[in-house]
Amino acid sequence: MQPEEIRRLIEAGLAGCRAEVTGADGTHFEAVIISEQFGGRSMVQRHQMVYRALGERMGREIHALSIQTLTPDEWKKASDMRVI
Repeated sequence: MQPEEIRRLIEAGLAGCRAEVTGADGTHFEAVIISEQFGGRSMVQRHQMVYRALGERMGREIHALSIQTLTPDEWKKASDMRVI
């Protein structure tokens, strides 16, 4: 499975979200997902939403997925704190 395929699945499963997925070996991936839907939800609930979007592919084609889930406001705050 390719990172682009995972990105499409996440974005299709979480309407209105923006996802960036990386991973070079085809089974281990990292994803940053930004969505208004994450507002008011715990980290566990956010991750469950992403896992639902990926369905049975988790644990099969996707062996490992490191997930960072943020609301747009959280993303902006994190971006403002980055030093170039």
